[in-house]
Amino acid sequence: MHILDDPTGLSTRARSLLERTGRRDHRQDPGLPTEFLRVRNRDGRLVPAPMTLVIRREGFQQRYGGLRYGVRSGPTDRAERHDGLRDWHYDLDGTMWADPAGGWYFGWSGERVSSPVRYLVHTDGRVGVEDGSGTFLDIAPSVPALMESHALVDTVSDWDRSTVQVDGFALAEQLGNLTDVPEASGPTVRWRLSECVAVQEFRSWTGAGPRPWRAFVWSRGDAGRRQVEAAAVRAVAARQTV
Repeated sequence: MHILDDPTGLSTRARSLLERTGRRDHRQDPGLPTEFLRVRNRDGRLVPAPMTLVIRREGFQQRYGGLRYGVRSGPTDRAERHDGLRDWHYDLDGTMWADPAGGWYFGWSGERVSSPVRYLVHTDGRVGVEDGSGTFLDIAPSVPALMESHALVDTVSDWDRSTVQVDGFALAEQLGNLTDVPEASGPTVRWRLSECVAVQEFRSWTGAGPRPWRAFVWSRGDAGRRQVEAAAVRAVAARQTV
């Protein structure tokens, strides 16, 4: 059943995002069913689509096909507001290829921006991007986890994103008393949250060498601002003692 008809498994936060901005474009044509397609295997030979690819790709189409929603993106500081809306489209494209390490990838449209990356889903469930180098960079452990992350970005869109002159990940390491958000987190992304501070830690989207950790930090109100400023002081002190 389509996610808009049955959002089972999503948090209240993610359901609210879909209820407010979600719709389904029934005009979207997914093309031939996957079971009728031929794909290149790891040896480069054209073969009938394997059952694992058929199940995952057709399952994506049934659950998410034609989905559209918008994610609010807020300002980076109080002085200049650059509020916007990032549109996400869940349409299959014709991209499919074998993962040399096992399994398969298939492509979908993703964020509607002028971007050099291609959005992919692995048959093991992971969501990722490919930047033209052929390397799959996983960005979320599953499609629902990606939606949960979008819902959090939307939630903090009217908070203040930190611009203190401290490395974001070093700053995030100094922020405690935050609750983990497991439904939006995985091996390459972690969310932590309180009533006045939010942290998103993530692996950089780069295939050039190890993917370093980065972080965005948001605060709300005077209490959140003071907490972030105190963490910045600790981050600077920690760097000076290394």
